[in-house]
Amino acid sequence: MTRTTPTPMERAEALFDELVAHYGEGDQRELRAAAKLLLVALSKFRDHGGAHWQELLDEYVDALKHDPEKFARMLESNRGTPPDELIA
Repeated sequence: MTRTTPTPMERAEALFDELVAHYGEGDQRELRAAAKLLLVALSKFRDHGGAHWQELLDEYVDALKHDPEKFARMLESNRGTPPDELIA
């Protein structure tokens, strides 16, 4: 089956690439693009994460800092299945 709809993770990665391209040959363009996404993500975490949003954020940061393999697995598991591949 050919997939036509990108997953949310693929869409986020494509947006990152688009932001990097926006900065052209600018200094630290990847870091600047990542910072923009992080600022938006942190705001949305706070707005929609409920009373314990910071605990979830800390879990992600701790995994990234102390267990990069776990973090990589978390990223991979969040790639998900696009709607056109879901089995009813």
